[in-house]
Amino acid sequence: MFINLNQNQNLKLFKIISEVAAANNQSVYIVGGFVRDLLMKRKASTDIDFVTEQSGIELAQNVGKEIDPKMKVSVFKTYGTAMIRYKDLELEFVGARKESYTENSRKPEVEGGTIEDDQKRRDFTINAMAISLNKDNFGELIDPFDGIGDLGKGILRTPLAPAQTYSDDPLRMMRAVRFASTLNFTIEENSLNAIKQEAERIKIVSMERIMVEFNKIMLSKKPSVGLKLMEETGLMKLIIPELIDLKGVEEVEGQTHKDNFYHTLEVVDNISENTDNLWLRWAALLHDIGKAPTKKFVEGTGWTFHGHEFLGSKMVKTLFQKLKLPLNADMKYVQKMVKLSSRPIALITDDASDSALRRLLFDAGEDMEDLFTLCKADITTKNSKKQEKFKKNFQYVAIKIKEVEEKDQVRNFQPPISGEEIMVMFNLKPGREIGILKEKVKEAILEGEIGNNSEEARKFVIAEAQKLGLTLV
Repeated sequence: MFINLNQNQNLKLFKIISEVAAANNQSVYIVGGFVRDLLMKRKASTDIDFVTEQSGIELAQNVGKEIDPKMKVSVFKTYGTAMIRYKDLELEFVGARKESYTENSRKPEVEGGTIEDDQKRRDFTINAMAISLNKDNFGELIDPFDGIGDLGKGILRTPLAPAQTYSDDPLRMMRAVRFASTLNFTIEENSLNAIKQEAERIKIVSMERIMVEFNKIMLSKKPSVGLKLMEETGLMKLIIPELIDLKGVEEVEGQTHKDNFYHTLEVVDNISENTDNLWLRWAALLHDIGKAPTKKFVEGTGWTFHGHEFLGSKMVKTLFQKLKLPLNADMKYVQKMVKLSSRPIALITDDASDSALRRLLFDAGEDMEDLFTLCKADITTKNSKKQEKFKKNFQYVAIKIKEVEEKDQVRNFQPPISGEEIMVMFNLKPGREIGILKEKVKEAILEGEIGNNSEEARKFVIAEAQKLGLTLV
């Protein structure tokens, strides 16, 4: 079977590579994800991998010279690869190879091989297809494992025995789940059973590499596809057991609670319909993480999860540290979202005070809209009347918050009187009194005792300063 590359936007580049390879007696093939996406008519990948049965580094250097004598070629001798950035493309060249693995490492022993050897070592049949750029069969699809058939069926299958494939490189288990989630493919039964069998092997993979795959699952159209597969195969229990702790429904005196694991997956899917923000999706994943350790049955009340948002927000940092996720503003944002996740719901009453609304505005700041997106995603009831009621209630709270915001301007709150002004007013040096007075001003504004303006703040500070024994200069 031949692939018509004549209409491909990269045809000119492919012909240059073909001619350079022929001039240097080298073979060359396009391999991997670019071939898969081309056959699926997906958006063209900007990463293109090329395999030669000779030296990948040599081919890259010769191609670079042909395109532009000044072109930079990045060489990675340890891996026998070289990379060229050309226009908006990243071109990687590697020599075909055979691989053999040891039990405690996913880094293989490598030796030179043929294109067939190289295809055998690939993770899935849909990624083991190659397109020849050689002059005698330019455009021929080389597909020894019927990857094109599996593409048509939407199946993920390994070229070799699945247990061996996953044992050799356990990251492939996460890649299987990722492709199932992002491509909406089914993992073939033998392959799925092999992942269950080899799941413990994931422990030899660095958490950083695992999280690259996990975040791609989180960014897929329907993340629950991948998250359920991780639960089913045992991978989730090994990577984020705290989520598995949410599984199950207990019954006491005829009273049950919902299964918070499956509820969480619904919330993640709901929020994914409205945002591509990875960290807001993470907030949805972890919004109920504190429910397992706070779950309690109270006579006459039923099941309670008191303080689960506060505990959950504390658990976020521990989880991010363990998962090697960023401990920067992204982590703090997730903490904040988890901590505030139930606050808007508590304000869905006619008598919610302006003070409570001001405090929510103050605490959420510029992330208020994201918080509402999370809270709406948390509505997973299948009862359409209840769903409509919840949505109307949120709309009502949003209007009330807007009114308070327009009146009091407390979002992204900046004190109407600065510490420097207080120091001048009372001839003070930096010290605890300034902090006390600034905190009192903030509380007075949030409680509605004074307006958010410098005149009222100044009068209030003078009165409070007298209580501290300070005299106006």
